[in-house]
Amino acid sequence: MHLTRPRQISRRSVLKAAGVTAGAVGVAAAVPTTPAAAAGYAHPGLLHARADLDRMAAKVKAGAAPYTAGYARLTANRHAQSGWTANPQQTVVRGGAGQNYAILYNDLHAAYQNGLRYHVGGDTAHADTAVAILNAWSAKLTSLAGNADRFLAAGLYGYQAANAAELVRDRPDFELERFQKMLSTVFSPLSESFLVKHNDAVVTNYWPNWDLTALACVLATGIFCDDTAKVEQAVEYFKNGSGLGAVKHAIPVVQDDGLAEWLEAGRDQGHALLGVGLMGTVCEMAWNQGIDLYGYDDSRFLKGAQYVAKWSLGGEVSYTANTRKKGAIGGWSGTETASDAAGVDPTMTRPIWAMIANHYTKRRGLSAPYLTRIAAKAAPEGGGGDYGPDSGGYDQLGFGTLAFTRDKVSAAAGSAAAGSSAAPSPAGGRSATAVDPSATPSAGATAASARSDDLAATGSTDLVAWSAATGLTALAGGLLLLRRRDRAGRKVSAE
Repeated sequence: MHLTRPRQISRRSVLKAAGVTAGAVGVAAAVPTTPAAAAGYAHPGLLHARADLDRMAAKVKAGAAPYTAGYARLTANRHAQSGWTANPQQTVVRGGAGQNYAILYNDLHAAYQNGLRYHVGGDTAHADTAVAILNAWSAKLTSLAGNADRFLAAGLYGYQAANAAELVRDRPDFELERFQKMLSTVFSPLSESFLVKHNDAVVTNYWPNWDLTALACVLATGIFCDDTAKVEQAVEYFKNGSGLGAVKHAIPVVQDDGLAEWLEAGRDQGHALLGVGLMGTVCEMAWNQGIDLYGYDDSRFLKGAQYVAKWSLGGEVSYTANTRKKGAIGGWSGTETASDAAGVDPTMTRPIWAMIANHYTKRRGLSAPYLTRIAAKAAPEGGGGDYGPDSGGYDQLGFGTLAFTRDKVSAAAGSAAAGSSAAPSPAGGRSATAVDPSATPSAGATAASARSDDLAATGSTDLVAWSAATGLTALAGGLLLLRRRDRAGRKVSAE
């Protein structure tokens, strides 16, 4: 796969390459275009583009709501203080004996929060703290170890490390090349391997969030290191990957009402929320580099996110029973069936919704009522340290109310952008906020086994506390049977 470069294609070609047609999506939002290879990728350009950071600073300075409430959550967090001192390790272990990975995720969240606080508030002491934390880790960390959970460590903390570093990459005292080497040699190889080999397990052994952590790491590393091959690997896997994290496997059933079933809703609420947050993270990072995964396959992610939002709010949702094959290649095997959406706790939340809701309703001008409701309920979103003491509370970087709240694009701006590419941003990247106000939203828009300790089907045990009942029943035999409904309501087998 080769990503198309901006000056060689029209805006229509960009939409086509993303798998979206104007009629299918029902919106003519100007999709950002990918920076030319010779110039590298836009920086800053992971979760936050230059325009995003400037918007946060301006809104907080002006005392605008809800940015001030979001910033207050940031400044109150213990990780966001300039006195934080790093505790780097040579080897980080997640899963099995000698676990110490909490040291890493606490330091990374401190680096990210201090970096974000620097951009919004302007105090260089926070930039100095972020740089010191990240430099300390790149000077010492050489490996990630543990059982299968080491892949979760690589994925989660790889994408978080890249995002924290992206906020201070232009600081003169930041060791950029050393940090790029750490991402490329310690974190990304595990994630790249997982997407290809899945820890030598049957490809469906691992639920969607495993793939999605790996995707987030590979994509973030590719962008941070200006490595086109890694970016292309992540984008191609998102669209056509064999594992359950690829978008059509994670969201296998599109319903007649425009919602789409999230596979992991048949597991439990905590992991479903994790998956939605991770897929949103992948889409946002890609968007800031001109790659529209949000809109891919008629905005399939929007339909899946709406489904999870409705379900998490206590609404009734349907779920098509599916059976996934488990086990090691050439070793033990078994199956597991999810027959219904699991029970939910309407008070359970993660800081994932502001980013997704604002993209679809503000950037694209689409109606997404369940996303709108759940984002409002979760606001103002906090970050790591605000959602529990265990690793599940640190899976997302958070602070979406501050970082992703957007003004809805005006009709004039949408008209001016219709039929043209997004304009360059001051940082040399591309802005991506223009929407055609006359566009009509699509229908979708409206509406483990003890036999192997190294093949974890459920992830780390401390995430279970975040989850509701699994709703899973083991069955003998069978393959992964995912079903989708066509527009007439007829069921057919998925690919």
